[in-house]
Amino acid sequence: MQEISCQAIVFDLDGVLVDSTVIVERHWRMWAAQHGLDSEFILARAHGRRTIDTLRTVASHLNLDLEQEAALLEKREVEDTEGLITVPGAVELLLALPGHSWAIVTSGSRMLATTRLRAVGLPIPQTLVTAEEVYLGKPHPEGYLKASALLGLEPQNCLVIEDAPAGIQAAHAAGSRVIGVTTTFPVADLDEADFVVPSLASLHLAFTENGTTPTPLLTLSVF
Repeated sequence: MQEISCQAIVFDLDGVLVDSTVIVERHWRMWAAQHGLDSEFILARAHGRRTIDTLRTVASHLNLDLEQEAALLEKREVEDTEGLITVPGAVELLLALPGHSWAIVTSGSRMLATTRLRAVGLPIPQTLVTAEEVYLGKPHPEGYLKASALLGLEPQNCLVIEDAPAGIQAAHAAGSRVIGVTTTFPVADLDEADFVVPSLASLHLAFTENGTTPTPLLTLSVF
């Protein structure tokens, strides 16, 4: 067991709080088939990144309006919640956290994020940074820097929980420590994380009074 102290926890959404893998893969496979592209090649690059960034990587050679394609893909995913479930431990951890001490940074749109949170009964955070609110998506640190600023904290005082290499890289570039969860990628792909766990159920939260700040420290025990 190891303990990590922080003043706030910043979560990625898909693969960390909700498991949307079947939805994401379903719509990317349909899109790939429609355009004669290799779906496995796309999926290997899609998880943890904004739709528009994935399209720029895999479809820049096609005569397509990529912004329009991204909007259509997002719309289809917003309308599809079949197979969406919470990640083990997500409900318990979020309900234990004070509203001012956690945030979500997601590569999905605000509409997609709030739809998925509501669909599985998870709370919507006071601080939510989505795809359309950053100029550069993960692995760029902009989203995590924005979240820490909105929380009123330095990035090094925020602990990030991520499931994808791009997100881990973004959080580290912002200056935060990272716990990786193996819901989407195997342990070997998350080797840049400071700790790796199978799910949020492996984490135990406690509060510790801190004499230097008015806010209690959050301490996560990693089993």
